[in-house]
Amino acid sequence: MSEASNETPWGRVDEDRTVYVREDAGERVVGSFPDGTPEEALAYFTRKFADLEGQVTLLEARVARGTADASAADTVAKLREQLVEPAAVGDIAALRGRVEKLGEKTAALGEKQQAERDAARKAALEQRETIVVEAERLAAQPEASIRWKDTSQAFEQLFSDWQTSQRSGPQVPKSQADALWKRFRAARQSFDSARRSHFAQMDANNKEVKHRKERIIASAEALAPQGIDGIPAYRALLDEWKAAGRASRKLDDQLWARFKAAGDVLYEAKAAEAAQTNEEYAANLTAKQALLDEAEPILQEREHAAARKRLTAIQLQWDEIGRVPREALREVEARLRRIEDHVKQLEDEHWRKTNPETKARSEGLRGQLEASIAELTAELEAARAAGDASAAAEAEEKLAAQQSWLAAIGD
Repeated sequence: MSEASNETPWGRVDEDRTVYVREDAGERVVGSFPDGTPEEALAYFTRKFADLEGQVTLLEARVARGTADASAADTVAKLREQLVEPAAVGDIAALRGRVEKLGEKTAALGEKQQAERDAARKAALEQRETIVVEAERLAAQPEASIRWKDTSQAFEQLFSDWQTSQRSGPQVPKSQADALWKRFRAARQSFDSARRSHFAQMDANNKEVKHRKERIIASAEALAPQGIDGIPAYRALLDEWKAAGRASRKLDDQLWARFKAAGDVLYEAKAAEAAQTNEEYAANLTAKQALLDEAEPILQEREHAAARKRLTAIQLQWDEIGRVPREALREVEARLRRIEDHVKQLEDEHWRKTNPETKARSEGLRGQLEASIAELTAELEAARAAGDASAAAEAEEKLAAQQSWLAAIGD
């Protein structure tokens, strides 16, 4: 500042402490500062300019960073108003130019932010629409295919997603938000109603099945004194159990454990009896195995009468010994059957050879074959003597065939 004139490039102070600012149109009085020195007066109004410039600089920085919000346009309008004839000393024209540029930038930024808000609002509506559609799909499932626990958890998650969108998402038009919420609420209420009805029906079914099966259990437990004799009645009760229906898994498992325990009492008695019987039959098994070892040589016998006599003696002893343990029955019976089959084969073969009717037919056929063989032998010798190779070959072929038939008849 010039000490002589008390002025700067942008303003001055006259002798009565009136302060002027220089603009393109000339000087303009911005105020007076009668109680201070000229320097203080000019500094005061220079600070006023600095305050305005600071506001512009701050807004420029916010716009440059993209952090300015919708109020930026209002700030620009306010700055324009303040810069019409500001009571400040400084480069007001340059500051107005900066404000005008900010006006353009804030307008562009506002349009961009509005587009982003519109896009975010559209995305939020689409997200809520997706939540509603999924809720309606879950509510529309056929009751027979609904997995109640999983679907309940899915509805809880959808409701949580809705709340998150509502709290942290962009604000959406109330009319659209309300319409979507009504659809979501209707779907959830429909599912909740179906769930209550399903579990009420399940409870009723559980009570009915429990009553039927407890009656069956009581009948099964009453069979305990009968021991093994109660098993047929228990099996009949088992058929009733199967026809009684099913309760919930947990309840059904508990009821089945009681019913099975009643049956175990009977089958344990049967197992104890079987163990005692097997112990008694063990000696019989040893005796029959020894008897089979004694009978094995019959398999080498070729005379049917001797084989039958020895087998009959074995069979009589076999019946006298008695029963063997169940698990060994098949093995010992198979060994005896093999010997019996051998004896039967010997007897069948003997009968075939000694049957008068068969023997007569065999002897008649044998005589015919022997006569035919004699004739064919003579023909063969004659053909060979005559040197007729073709006739000899034919006679030789017929002779071989009839000799094989005679051999098949046997003695």
